Amino acid sequence: MCGLAGYLGHPVEQAGARPLLERMIGALAHRGPDGYGFHVEPGVGLAHARLSIIDLSTGDQPIHNPSRSVWTVFNGEIFNFVELRAELEAQGHVFYTRSDTEVIVHLYDRYGDRFVERLNGQFAIALWDGARRRLVLARDRAGIRPLYWTQARDALWFASEPKALFAAVPERARLALPGLLQTFSYWAPLDPDTVYEGVHSLPPGHLLSIEADGRQALTQYWDWTFPEAALTRTTRFGSIDQAAGELRERLIDAVRLQLRADVPVGAYLSGGLDSSGIVALIRGFTDTPVRTFSVAFDQAEFDESAHQMAMVRHLGTDHSTLRIAPADIGAAFPRLVAHTETPVLRTAAVPMMLLADSVRAHGYTVVLTGEGADEVFGGYDLFKEAKVRRFWARQPDSTLRPKLLSRLYGYLENSPAANPAFAASFFGQGREHLDRAVFAHVPRWTTSQRAFAFLAPEMRADAARWDALAHVEAGLPTGIGDWSPLARDQYVEAKTLLAGYLLAAQGDRVAMAASIEGRYPYLDHTLVEFANRLPPSWKIRGLTEKHILRMALADLLPPDIAHRTKQPYRAPDSASFFVDGKPLDYVAELFSPENLRAGGVFDVDAASRLFAKARAGKVIGFADNQAFVGLLSTLLLLRERPLAG
Repeated sequence: MCGLAGYLGHPVEQAGARPLLERMIGALAHRGPDGYGFHVEPGVGLAHARLSIIDLSTGDQPIHNPSRSVWTVFNGEIFNFVELRAELEAQGHVFYTRSDTEVIVHLYDRYGDRFVERLNGQFAIALWDGARRRLVLARDRAGIRPLYWTQARDALWFASEPKALFAAVPERARLALPGLLQTFSYWAPLDPDTVYEGVHSLPPGHLLSIEADGRQALTQYWDWTFPEAALTRTTRFGSIDQAAGELRERLIDAVRLQLRADVPVGAYLSGGLDSSGIVALIRGFTDTPVRTFSVAFDQAEFDESAHQMAMVRHLGTDHSTLRIAPADIGAAFPRLVAHTETPVLRTAAVPMMLLADSVRAHGYTVVLTGEGADEVFGGYDLFKEAKVRRFWARQPDSTLRPKLLSRLYGYLENSPAANPAFAASFFGQGREHLDRAVFAHVPRWTTSQRAFAFLAPEMRADAARWDALAHVEAGLPTGIGDWSPLARDQYVEAKTLLAGYLLAAQGDRVAMAASIEGRYPYLDHTLVEFANRLPPSWKIRGLTEKHILRMALADLLPPDIAHRTKQPYRAPDSASFFVDGKPLDYVAELFSPENLRAGGVFDVDAASRLFAKARAGKVIGFADNQAFVGLLSTLLLLRERPLAG
């Protein structure tokens, strides 16, 4: 894991290139505390901050090909580099390091831009082809590693995080209303959009090339597709048992690949099926010692420590638990926003950032996580909820069908399914969108968009004219209407919440805040492609989520873990910012009428009423909690990132 930055163009005199790159990469020191590297020639500059994981002695970047005509800086890991290197050496390629990075330049020499198709990994890559005077930027298939770019001052700038861009072009550090509206809808802007004016995120599974004459080409080399989804009664597998067996073998392979490192590797353990399965696979099928880490809460609604300790006892792992109080979340929230550089609607990322601190303090720099299994195997209540809503929509006057919703969200103290009348109203919304690919997500996005009521009047008017559903649909593939309903739901989830929020604000940014690399075996692209060929009924059987994954892991886990209903990871939200009704000092300052007026984004009266409600402990529903956290994080950003326009 590392950080990268650079430019293409002539923004400064050659003598000023190195100091400029030092400013950019210095902003990413947390991503690579083990050293910096640079490559500068007329019209291009590359910079790298290294976190040493593979080839500790000779793997410094930038890395070049034998003729020194191709140079690369790279953030992430190429898990199949051992196999790729052996293949390339058999073809006559000569290596000068033992790093995974070097396979990139050799693959480019041999395959051109199609080099990226050979990589199994999580990566952001900047590659300079000096002979052809062209720059290539590439990002991994799922969007695990970030890569941003912008054009300003006669140059194209790129970096792992926006803060490195702002070190060179501070005029880009201005919040843009379209990105804010997307965040207050989907929880994050949709790639290539960001919350900053003129700053773009390279979409997952894409490659951007910039030629010597300035021509740009954005190419998609991978996507989530569901070849079996329209043929739910047809499968290439003889039986679900056969498929579960193959799934297990693929999981073992993915875990083995992602354990490759020249430093110790740990694992997160939440107490649910997904992370428990990863730890059980490490213990049962590798020689790697198992070191596990988890978060616990004092509040029973959020705490999963009993299940975590059941797995620790079952597998005998060396384990550390970090207990988090609401006050810890409130105190660390400004640091979270500084690292995510975007508004967030939940506090759940804060405990993950503090857990990464603990992992680092224990001497580990790499952890495997169970993130991604819900997207790949249909694990979220949202998927089951959509299934019930579609079933209900076929008989909208039925009083029995909506009662199935009571089987969802049992882990919530204030479940929207607990009150039948409220459940009918809440889950009944969006029924008119039944035939649209975004149908499953309408209730969640509608809930998030209630934060629009707190915007300043002119921005509220802009929000009213914007169509959030159409904005998502504009980026959906042709033919998605032929996919099964679950496949459509999975695709939209992968393209919105997974890439934009979970792998970013709750993944890469919080781990790298502590110089920790997270790895995601469930997002191995070959495993995703395998799962996308499975019939939907093998993923959700009745209202049992991740059915085939449970089958693949059942004999490795205690029964109460193997059969446990999904409980999404959450943390205390608005309550984290008040102690006995008194707001934390910075919270009171940010919500002061003077500061609200100065920011220009929120309606002073409406935001003040929400603040008073939170102070009184009356913010208990999803909508108000998300709005409060979203307003607070935006106000934190506005102190350094004014609104554009």
